Amino acid sequence: MSDDRFRPFETLLDEGAALTILRAATDGADDGELFLERRRSESLVLDDGRIRSASYDASEGFGLRAVRGEVSGYAHSTRISEASLRRAAQTARLAVANGGGTMAPPPPGTNARLYADLDPVSDTAFAVKIDTLREIDAFARALDPRVVQVSATLAASLQEVEILRPEGGHLRDSRPMARVNVSVIVEEGGRRESGGAGGGGRFALSGLLEAGHWQGVAREALRIALVNLAAEAAPAGVMDVALGAGWPGILLHEAVGHGLEGDFNRKKTSAFAGLMGKRVAAPGVTVVDDGTIPDRRGSLSFDDEGTPSGRNVLIEDGILVGYMQDRQNARLMGVAPTGNGRRESFAHIPMPRMTNTIMEGGDADPASIVADVRDGIYAVGFGGGQVDITNGKFVFSCTEAYRVKNGRVGAPVKGATLIGDGPATMQKIRAIGNDMAMDPGIGNCGKAGQWVPVGVGQPTLLIGGLTVGGSAA
Repeated sequence: MSDDRFRPFETLLDEGAALTILRAATDGADDGELFLERRRSESLVLDDGRIRSASYDASEGFGLRAVRGEVSGYAHSTRISEASLRRAAQTARLAVANGGGTMAPPPPGTNARLYADLDPVSDTAFAVKIDTLREIDAFARALDPRVVQVSATLAASLQEVEILRPEGGHLRDSRPMARVNVSVIVEEGGRRESGGAGGGGRFALSGLLEAGHWQGVAREALRIALVNLAAEAAPAGVMDVALGAGWPGILLHEAVGHGLEGDFNRKKTSAFAGLMGKRVAAPGVTVVDDGTIPDRRGSLSFDDEGTPSGRNVLIEDGILVGYMQDRQNARLMGVAPTGNGRRESFAHIPMPRMTNTIMEGGDADPASIVADVRDGIYAVGFGGGQVDITNGKFVFSCTEAYRVKNGRVGAPVKGATLIGDGPATMQKIRAIGNDMAMDPGIGNCGKAGQWVPVGVGQPTLLIGGLTVGGSAA
């Protein structure tokens, strides 16, 4: 990593003056902090043999927050200076009004480092990135004569943050991210289908550019495209569904995870509100949110409020035992913060968000789970979906799924959607595989207009009586 590191209190601000301003802004408040950030990102896209886009973005700024009860005062600026900080403090201070609050205890310290201190944006020469994209294009086209189009994307970013708290605590983190994706379009008999694969995490881009890695990604993209090329129309009706391990955990993330975030439960807008200690899933189902897994997209050494990330059990053996909390909601609900206070950038206020949300494995053999499906589908890939967290109702589209009859996996199906609601679906889980796996590193999560990287994971599952939408007669 270069020596050009983000050190705002050495180059832009006097730390003592900043602390004085922050303390004045949060005097009589319940909580608050100064969050400073610099972010650099690069993305290169090759499409149909040509570089379609090459972008580089850089931003820096700060956000100052003062919290009193349920009200947060927040102001941010792209200019890191004492004058800007004073103006921001005046705005944030409005939330405190006449004060009367009691400052919450500071977050505990941590020495954890869950990812290397490196810069994936600059760890590889620009020319090497361009050459690799062209090699991916040529390789994918040579794999099969039916390939008519190839797209490849390289992306890298580095987020550097510093957090200053009213009691004087000062935290610093450098958060790398890298990703490689490949998609192909195949054509046969006038029919075209596509497939995509890829992923990444909090590590160097250089490792993803090794041929041994991206060739496997290109082969997987082609495999999915050829599966779709042979796919038949999906059936419709209520049937058993086997979910594959890994990325299908996105259904868990959306249909269940959001409903277990603290703010929705404090406001009683979640389908899980008021169910603490009650059975909300089948026996054997344990769901955790774990921000401590090294190098994963959703992992953080500490969250965007300074609380160390943790492994937080949400559902244990089917019983609801916890929610994900930031500092404000934790205080209002009388519980401890869980390290889930996240924000998209310095321009956004933190809120309870997921990190890596996982269903733990069971003891069933994955092959036996699929063999137990009498009449249904086996879904191993998912695309977009919609969820209403107030009732947990969801609709998800499958990108790779197969018809299963009498335990035998048959033809791939196209156009399948899974329809249901999270709480009811969790009760219908009949078997849990021993093959828990994480997704390849492709997750992004949206909430209240903010996007953050996340991870998901699960074992192979058997769900009884799920509604499948399709177009087959």
